[in-house]
Amino acid sequence: MIKALIYDLDGTLADTLPSLCQAINMTMDHYGAPLRTCEDVRLAIGNGARMLVKRMLPDALANHEDKVTEALLYYNARYAETYTAADCYDGIQDAVTALCRRGYTSAVLSNKPDKYTVALCRILFPENTFALTRGQQEGMPTKPDPTAPLSIAARLGVRPEECAFIGDSEVDIRTAKNAGMMSVGCAWGYRSADDLRAEGADAVIDTPDQLLTLFN
Repeated sequence: MIKALIYDLDGTLADTLPSLCQAINMTMDHYGAPLRTCEDVRLAIGNGARMLVKRMLPDALANHEDKVTEALLYYNARYAETYTAADCYDGIQDAVTALCRRGYTSAVLSNKPDKYTVALCRILFPENTFALTRGQQEGMPTKPDPTAPLSIAARLGVRPEECAFIGDSEVDIRTAKNAGMMSVGCAWGYRSADDLRAEGADAVIDTPDQLLTLFN
């Protein structure tokens, strides 16, 4: 029986692609690198800010970890200026709120830096919607490593098999499987339904209101 729902943020709860694309292109411009399309950024997200920056940099920079670190610091400073350019997907706020009323405990786990994950959830959702909100923290492995989702389950007082991990990417499906949780793929985000099914999602849904059918 599922008792807790852990949501990804980018591409699941909110469309954050414009903010990411802006910060990436400010970084590319700073380093004299070609600008990236939002499609480039969409295909590169999911494994945290460092990997995003590395994937977007030209090989001449990306092949040197010290240069990636330098570019990441610049990107983080720019993202601090752009991160609020994000909106919830239509219907997701209502669905999350309704599931809370049904007694499900809700949490957020993102590979986005923790301070931006917490800040965005505060901006986009009513207070106390989520029992726990967590982004990437210093020293904590990123998804799909199961460390963070298992820590969240323990904090919520539920077993892994009593949790569903809800996300829009292959990384989220792998995270759920690695943690022994139900995996729910959201096809309104940054990956297709076919991608999510190919990754082996336990369920794939097309619209947020289908969460209410899945968890009735």
